[in-house]
Amino acid sequence: MALHAPFSWTSSAPLVAPMTRDGDVAISVKDPTLVEHDGRWHMFCSVRSRTRTHQIEHISSDRLDDWSGADRALLTCVDGYFCAPQVFYFRPHGLWYLVYQTHAEGRRLGLQPTYSTTRDISDPASWTAPSLFYTDDSLPTVEGWIDFWVICDDARAHLFFTSLDGRMWRASTELAAFPQGFGDAECVISDAHADWRLFEASHTYRVAEDDTYLTLVEGEDRRQGVKRYFMAYAADTLAGEWSPIATTPAEPFAGAANVAFAAETWSDHISHGEFVRQSGDETLTVSLADLRMVYQGVHHEEFAGRRYGDIPWRIGLLRRDR
Repeated sequence: MALHAPFSWTSSAPLVAPMTRDGDVAISVKDPTLVEHDGRWHMFCSVRSRTRTHQIEHISSDRLDDWSGADRALLTCVDGYFCAPQVFYFRPHGLWYLVYQTHAEGRRLGLQPTYSTTRDISDPASWTAPSLFYTDDSLPTVEGWIDFWVICDDARAHLFFTSLDGRMWRASTELAAFPQGFGDAECVISDAHADWRLFEASHTYRVAEDDTYLTLVEGEDRRQGVKRYFMAYAADTLAGEWSPIATTPAEPFAGAANVAFAAETWSDHISHGEFVRQSGDETLTVSLADLRMVYQGVHHEEFAGRRYGDIPWRIGLLRRDR
């Protein structure tokens, strides 16, 4: 893979901010996932408000760099907790899939990887009721899991997630069986140290130039208070061994150490991001020639000392410097 440290990035101003509706004060908009379809950008984000702690919003715009006039709507397919979305078009079914996490009562693992589908991504009301990827309690032998992510190769669908302890995991199923058939998971990355660790939000992509794979994952820098940044790993195949590209907070893939701002510096947390893909399908293909990503950001002064639910995350756009 022709991707090597050091990296440098330039960030936009905040593009999307929390939107208060009907007197329900919005606190944050976060966890963006993004596709372009028929000349329009579709972003799905987690939203936290005073009335409801976890729900998903659909935001659409005809410009990637300007969301000021975007159409915005909360999804109604789930009544309770749901967040951390991923969207892609699964060509074998002719359906858009929205992957997210819900809370399932009575399960050994309370958080559950879940999906809804639609044939019309432009209609926020068209998503189906939630379905679980694991239909019984024969779950992977992990103690915790979060932030679920699906990517497919020619033969299999792969489900990646993290466990908040420095590890990333993978389960898989035959492509013809998707979205069912996922079994036990294996740990594919373990990267934890005294001052920093792999944390959450692992997002994996196919690289167009050489048909290899790139994982973007959020790290936690604990040297001077907790700060978020991006780590990166590469592999030849989705079932292969992952090698580090840039993992430390001092020399991150993207973080406070290597992100400049076109205007005011509004964030020193570079968190939970999604690459701008070449296409919206299940291969999640990106080009190294033009790496851009949407991310959630906040300045540490607004982060430190607050409960996580009170942090005012907003969405920005990074572009890798030439």
